[in-house]
Amino acid sequence: MTGLFTRTLERLSPEHQEAGELKEDAAKAGCRLIKMQPDRCVTQVHGTLRSVTLRPVDGVTALEAELYDGSDTVTLIWLGRRTIEGVEAGRRLTAHGRIGRRGEERVLYNPSYELEA
Repeated sequence: MTGLFTRTLERLSPEHQEAGELKEDAAKAGCRLIKMQPDRCVTQVHGTLRSVTLRPVDGVTALEAELYDGSDTVTLIWLGRRTIEGVEAGRRLTAHGRIGRRGEERVLYNPSYELEA
């Protein structure tokens, strides 16, 4: 009985509801979920930017943004960029590129993107 109660509470949580909405938005944008994307494929993903940071990658300045679609996250990395107008935490966007790995982290290097209005 405790398991059923716990699962019901989890489904009613704001985080679970947000994840469901993000998954629906990704489908409406014509994108497969990040979790379902195989490595090294050209992909199109849609979600919300959770964070945007500036950090060096192998000695090169890079702007990194964590994109969440309700199923998983992927880090968008623009090499040689310090800022990109409109790319900020909380913004929704669709990114296009080849999905890869950096350690255990899934990444898209220098993706093209479209900001949601």
